[in-house]
Amino acid sequence: MSRCWLTGASSGIGAALAKCLLEQGHQVALGARRADSLAPLAAQFGQQTLLAIGDIDDPPQVAQMAAQIEQNWGALDLVILNAGTCEYLEPGQFDPLLVERVVRTNLVGLSHCLHAALPLLRRGQRPHLVVVGSSVSWLALPRAGAYGASKAAVRYLIESLRIDLINEGIDVTLVSPGFVDTPLTRRNDFPMPQLWSAERAAAHIAARLPRRPLEINFPGVFTQVLRLLGALPVRWRLKLGQRLARKQQE
Repeated sequence: MSRCWLTGASSGIGAALAKCLLEQGHQVALGARRADSLAPLAAQFGQQTLLAIGDIDDPPQVAQMAAQIEQNWGALDLVILNAGTCEYLEPGQFDPLLVERVVRTNLVGLSHCLHAALPLLRRGQRPHLVVVGSSVSWLALPRAGAYGASKAAVRYLIESLRIDLINEGIDVTLVSPGFVDTPLTRRNDFPMPQLWSAERAAAHIAARLPRRPLEINFPGVFTQVLRLLGALPVRWRLKLGQRLARKQQE
């Protein structure tokens, strides 16, 4: 069974995925900012778990988490970088500090985790890197400029990094979910088509990880529609965005 580091393990997809992996018998380093949020999993699965507590926005804390994993396990076979955040840009209220916060966590924080994880993966058995992005990277949507930009950057970063890592024997999977019921999405004030539970999303991911696909996308119909819409001419995409913005404001 794998030695796994999972970030964002305290809630949402991360918490549900942690339980899936632990039930499968994997050792999981549970990443989160607070230890108390991980206490139920640690109590249930005992020595299978390692609490990797820290903020991915803080490079020294990320390095400390990696050092803790190295001290206990020596290497990693599976890394799932799931931690992220979402904030929306309201019309007429562009906020560069909001953009900075979202990009700092979703892209820069992810990069610090990659820097810390890759040396441990290089020592692992059949190493596998999994990064959770978003289906929003295929189509620009109203108010989602900061979040979508960060996830589009994640997609490019991971697809580029994959080219290098394949020569090192490290498989890379990018996960692009649609809407999933999590503490973040519960704050959304707009309809979320084909909303999945975190448990369903985690089971979907966990079932496909052994095949090491290049991508895991879900729900199927929703993500396919987004990809098709994202391929429309720019002016058509603009018209679609305007219609969606009007519906959200009503």
